Amino acid sequence: MEINPLELLGVVLNLTFVILMINQKILAWPFGILGSLISIYLVWEQSLYSESILYSYYVFMGIYGWIHWTKKNDIEIPILTWKLKDHLILISVSITLALIQGYLFSHFTEAKNPFVDAFTTIFSFSATYMQARKVLSSWVYWLLINAVSVGLYFVRGLPFYAIQMIVFSVLSVVGFLKWKKEVAIQKN
Repeated sequence: MEINPLELLGVVLNLTFVILMINQKILAWPFGILGSLISIYLVWEQSLYSESILYSYYVFMGIYGWIHWTKKNDIEIPILTWKLKDHLILISVSITLALIQGYLFSHFTEAKNPFVDAFTTIFSFSATYMQARKVLSSWVYWLLINAVSVGLYFVRGLPFYAIQMIVFSVLSVVGFLKWKKEVAIQKN
């Protein structure tokens, strides 16, 4: 297995982002932006076009999150919980968009794994928005997305990104538990 230093740098930046996000630190956003910029190049090279769109979205959401959290002084933004109705709407819209994107990429590009790629991408759009707005259940979405992404990255020859997704799955549980504790404190 050949070590790609750019892939390693992307993994380090992305892991730093998640650890800082768990701790609700504004500094998370610039690490996420830099890690996403590297990731755009890497996944494009592996014909994971949906993933390259996703990482481009992460750059823009990183800027949005950074501005939003800075304006609000990060810790002052309460962690939100969503009702079942909110999740059902998000899941329905995400599934519909993923099916459309998967179909388009399978018929009009040489994309590899277009439907899996589309589902992880579309649901990542949703989870990223939820995280920028500090929605507790974003961590549950991330756990599922990261678990599916492990196989996608291994199959496409990005082993360090696959390992990163395993670590992200664990960190998703840590993030959920930490934010859930914060929600309990907020209610008091």
